[in-house]
Amino acid sequence: MSEKPSVSDEEWAAFVEAAREQGLGTEEQERALRKVRPVKPPKAPKRPKRPKRPKRQEPAGWRTGPAWQEMNGGAARRRRAKAVLGVTLAAALGLVAVRPQLVTGLLPESMTSALPDSWTERPEDATPLAAETGRPTAAPEAADPNRPTLEEPFRGSPALRWADGAAGIEAPAAKATGWMSKAQVAKALATARDFLVSANLDPAVIRGGRPAHALGLLDPKQPDLRSGMEKALAEPSDRDDPTLLFSRFSPDQVRPVGTVVKVRGRMSLENGKGKDAGAVLIRTDYTFVYPVVKARPGADEVARTIVRRQITFSVADPARFETTQGKLGVSAWRSNVGNDDCNRPEDGFFHPWFAEDRAAGQASPEPSGPAVDPYDRSKDLDELPRECGRVSRT
Repeated sequence: MSEKPSVSDEEWAAFVEAAREQGLGTEEQERALRKVRPVKPPKAPKRPKRPKRPKRQEPAGWRTGPAWQEMNGGAARRRRAKAVLGVTLAAALGLVAVRPQLVTGLLPESMTSALPDSWTERPEDATPLAAETGRPTAAPEAADPNRPTLEEPFRGSPALRWADGAAGIEAPAAKATGWMSKAQVAKALATARDFLVSANLDPAVIRGGRPAHALGLLDPKQPDLRSGMEKALAEPSDRDDPTLLFSRFSPDQVRPVGTVVKVRGRMSLENGKGKDAGAVLIRTDYTFVYPVVKARPGADEVARTIVRRQITFSVADPARFETTQGKLGVSAWRSNVGNDDCNRPEDGFFHPWFAEDRAAGQASPEPSGPAVDPYDRSKDLDELPRECGRVSRT
């Protein structure tokens, strides 16, 4: 429907006056007026404009999202809850900043391969292992490839879970064996343990000192044993090597990191047979892990030397052999050293490899022999290569 044409004010006044002359009532006037000029409802007054909120000033290049707290009508009611959530979230983010592994450890490897090493390192299991009661059937599983530090020198090594020092050398229960009573066996086992501790864990010996106490436990009446070791200490050579029995580092070249040496192994007792008939044998098989740094001040690269020793002590029957009561004979000994520069002339000390020496071209040529896992205790030392070789890990 089209709108009726509007009339001027003068025409409208004339129309009203004519209606009055005709005697039309009020209701009749209203109906007549609506036919000529429809009445429009009055417009609602306009609300005053809301003053504009001043724009937030952000630093140049600052990227922000929408101000969702202002757009949400319930923001005021939930502000307190959000504040608590914000504090909790901030604390969580702070924890992730310190320990990103808590998050990265849940991500697949494809998403973490490009992250820094410090973000993907995972906490290692340091739960102590139970004592070794027999030869293991396999090498230890690969540990996290975390590099050792001055604060954590066994980081990334299976030895992290091994016993500390002398606690790792446990003698079996004494029992009467061969010609020896239970009490005699107990004393011999204690003496064998004393030798291993003195020869491999004495801080003075590790720092290059003379292993006087350990030497004093050896039977002087055993041909060539004690005198041979004395000569090797005084004039070390490839033929006379004191490191076959004693763990020693040159104090001019390296120093131990901390006071802990990790140890794992076992000791057993048996009555000798064959060439060892008439003696009680104490068989020992232990691995020692030594963390060291360069001797110069400020050195912080930690290297580990791993030494495995198999020593068979013998306590001969004094009724059949000439022996010294309370002293130990040695029937056999073998050793294998991981991370030792075996190309250097023998000087009576271990010489660990350091990455900085390789980088500077100061290290000896790396051996070309087969790689050996120095933590693998599943094989007898006779089964390992005898030539100067490489280690698969330290």
